[in-house]
Amino acid sequence: IEDAGLIANFKNGERRFEVPHAAGMQEGLTYQGLGPFYNRTTCIACHPGYGHGRRITKYNSEEYGNGCLIIVTDKQGNIASSLGLVPMTVALPPFKPMIDESKMTINWLVYTDEWGNKFADGERYELIYPDIKIAKDGIYSPLEVNGKPFNLDDAVITLESTIGIYGTGLLDAIADEDIKAQYIRETGKTPLNPYIWNGTDFTNTGKDADGHPMRFDYACDFTKLQANVSLWEVTNIITPMFRYFYVPEAYARTSSRDPDVQKDFYKYYPEWNKTGNVEKDIYAFITSKDQPVEMDAQASYDLSVWMRGLAVPAARNINEPEIQRGKKIFEEIGCATCHRPSWTTGDDIIVDSYGIIGNKPMPRYPRQKIWPYTDMVQHQLKMVNDIRTGWCRTTPLWGRGLSRKATGHADRMHDCRARNVIEAIMWHGAKDGDARWTVDKFRKLNKEERDAVVRFIDAV
Repeated sequence: IEDAGLIANFKNGERRFEVPHAAGMQEGLTYQGLGPFYNRTTCIACHPGYGHGRRITKYNSEEYGNGCLIIVTDKQGNIASSLGLVPMTVALPPFKPMIDESKMTINWLVYTDEWGNKFADGERYELIYPDIKIAKDGIYSPLEVNGKPFNLDDAVITLESTIGIYGTGLLDAIADEDIKAQYIRETGKTPLNPYIWNGTDFTNTGKDADGHPMRFDYACDFTKLQANVSLWEVTNIITPMFRYFYVPEAYARTSSRDPDVQKDFYKYYPEWNKTGNVEKDIYAFITSKDQPVEMDAQASYDLSVWMRGLAVPAARNINEPEIQRGKKIFEEIGCATCHRPSWTTGDDIIVDSYGIIGNKPMPRYPRQKIWPYTDMVQHQLKMVNDIRTGWCRTTPLWGRGLSRKATGHADRMHDCRARNVIEAIMWHGAKDGDARWTVDKFRKLNKEERDAVVRFIDAV
């Protein structure tokens, strides 16, 4: 960052990530451009300490660290298109939220695995998982999948927590051909998501329009850090790349016909009284592709510099004998098969499909050896109340051991069901899951060996 002369841009981008946004306010303590439908007011609310979200017992979008999204699908795993991937649980007048947070309950249920939650030497552990319910009057628009209605009774509701932000620039620098080579190595050894990989190459849904393989998030559903997609999806801040709201068409349809919204719409949006037909004007407002920019190209560039420049915490005490012993066991029992220790970045050709960077400098990381502990591939753990689709990218382990110190929690996995490393490991042990064979070996270790593995994972 210093070598590229980007310190000021980095700090401005950091402020964009941390400072809340508010509707109708000028830049100062807050930024303008929030809403009119949103999920959080600031990025760091979901990524405490720039890391993983924490486990929640009540959905409250105003609570710091409450970084979980509600995912609603049908029983086949198809996202409810009427809610989208990021349902907006807050709305500014006269609009109403897609999901009423007060009509949602989250209960953490105890799970007993086939070993009775007990290691071979008798030591016990606990496992819990979330059970989410939404009252029928808690969802604003009728539920749909690709325009076809389905009932809430047939819906599957899960939580999905946030990933860590740090180190994404380094992962972005891994060459496309090296990620493809990893998929080829794993082909035939373990099932791979057919939505991403067809056995010989990436599918159209496994790569973006520029041909780059999907590599970020649990779902491997986007590739470009430079687009600031998550900011747009969560806060609905209008940027030069996205001049429209992240809101499903079903919501626009429902809102435009809502008498309460119709009654006050022109009061809040007098400039949209364009036809005198309030239903038509509301629908046109929500679906407009030409909304005024609220976060300009310079701010978008600064945020991209920060996201790409945020460093990974250094490994700690890595040369201690116990930690080295844990590293050896980690590799011997097979954890490193999916949690691949290291990669070497490529030439670091930055994707700039949205024209944010142009000729401007960016932090770059060509030909560096990095230690993220991930194979960048999705696998199936076959857990109870599993992640949507059942496929989850191997989460990088780097820096996670500092989570408790940095954020006050050590919750892990896609929905924070694991409160510590032991629980995370044992959730990999389902009989037909891809990691069962290594958990079989882990649970037969003695306590000192298990503790050494935990210390190693917390050190990387």
